[in-house]
Amino acid sequence: MTTLVLKPGNATLADWRAIYRGAVPELDPTCRPRIRASAETVARIVAKGEPVYGINTGFGKLASVRIPADDLETLQRNIVLSHAAGVGEAMPVAVTRLMMALKLASLAQGASGVREQTIDLLQAMLAKGVIPVVPAQGSVGASGDLAPLSHMTATMIGVGDCHTPHGIVPSKVAFVTHELEPITLGAKEGLALLNGTQFSTAYALAALFDAEVLYKSALVTGALSTDAAKGSDAPFDPRIHLLRKHRGQIETAEALRNLMAGSAIRESHRVGDERVQDPYCLRCQPQVMGAALDVLRKAADTLGTEANGVTDNPLIFTEDDTALSGGNFHAEPVAFAADMIALAVCEIGSLSERRIAMLVDPALSGMPAFLTPKPGLNSGFMIPQVTAAALVSENKQKAYPASVDSIPTSANQEDHVSMAAHGARRLLSMIENANGVLGIELLAAAQGCDFHAPLASSEALEAVRKLVRAQVPHLDDDRHFHPDMEKAIAMIRTGAIVEALGSVALPQISGAQA
Repeated sequence: MTTLVLKPGNATLADWRAIYRGAVPELDPTCRPRIRASAETVARIVAKGEPVYGINTGFGKLASVRIPADDLETLQRNIVLSHAAGVGEAMPVAVTRLMMALKLASLAQGASGVREQTIDLLQAMLAKGVIPVVPAQGSVGASGDLAPLSHMTATMIGVGDCHTPHGIVPSKVAFVTHELEPITLGAKEGLALLNGTQFSTAYALAALFDAEVLYKSALVTGALSTDAAKGSDAPFDPRIHLLRKHRGQIETAEALRNLMAGSAIRESHRVGDERVQDPYCLRCQPQVMGAALDVLRKAADTLGTEANGVTDNPLIFTEDDTALSGGNFHAEPVAFAADMIALAVCEIGSLSERRIAMLVDPALSGMPAFLTPKPGLNSGFMIPQVTAAALVSENKQKAYPASVDSIPTSANQEDHVSMAAHGARRLLSMIENANGVLGIELLAAAQGCDFHAPLASSEALEAVRKLVRAQVPHLDDDRHFHPDMEKAIAMIRTGAIVEALGSVALPQISGAQA
């Protein structure tokens, strides 16, 4: 188990990716004085007795209701229990862990008024693998991700269920087993824990990290398909892309050139090829994939900022004992970032499917129909291409922007919401659909290159083809296709085909090597 020192307000995307992949966050001890000062400020505000939203008042439309001092602990418990109203399937454990770490970093910046022992419990749960079971539906992405974060917080007071190394158990049982103590929430603490954008941000970050693997894998399958189709690498010439000046396009073209460098298949048709230009799915890869790269980087920038921000309300300012109500919980930046990721993922899959369709069409590829030596008796890649088309169309439907939607809540007090939760939550399934498309393309491209034997592709692409053929043999006669596809999709999902490249570097999106 890897431990990562988490610096509240200064964590990198590489840090968040490491936590998503399993690292355990441990707060930088330098944040402790700020945490204590913030909690002490809340205590002084309570002692003054003046009405302050979320500390001694009701919530949302009930903000005008004053709560007596003797009921403040009950107020915080009640908001957690009443707001734990999510439905649907539970969040994936990896995303829930990331959500908890994001909340940990937000609270530890000393602007939320939460006590050290409360923050320590959240950190201890992560360290011991006691992860709340959180229904994934119920947030509209404003006033914070209230329902899912309430389910997270409920486990901290002994309510609800938790994932543990030994399975799902009631939180009280998990706490006893792992020597944890449920807490009694103090003034402001329940609201601080359930208010914020950490649910939406966790899903969006998880998708960003998986989309980075998808993007890189699509460069590899695209280059391999180009060789399989005996396509030209002339459209990747740097002079073309320097004239347009988009950074993503320039870097994508460079990556494609490097992937195909030294290909004997490419050299075999450099002279005398009657084709003047390749189809767009080959020729325009730098333009399409480069645009996707630029969009993903913009989303990464937004999410990196959001992950280091404080999205609680009200916010506590220790220098003058002030609690200010604002709207940092509104997840519009996350909603826009999620929509950008959705668009990029959709287009990556769409371009890949067009390459598959080109490879199986003998009029375009010059290879046997559906990439089978005996078309007619065998169907070859006919239906895998149909599956790819189905996955792409499903992603097109999912890609409609979530951020343009809104619906009023809380008796119109909360009258404009971001829908960031919806926008971020759909992304992982979209990426899995795109993984399926790329897995099919990987098999089709490898099959196409087989027809050019004894000519070989580049060293890098041959390493990929060797990886594929170690698990999936060349398709001569029809066989049960599904197991082959599952193996290929796993190579995409895990980034195995990117790792097989060796020294060939591909563009980065979220910092250090993914």
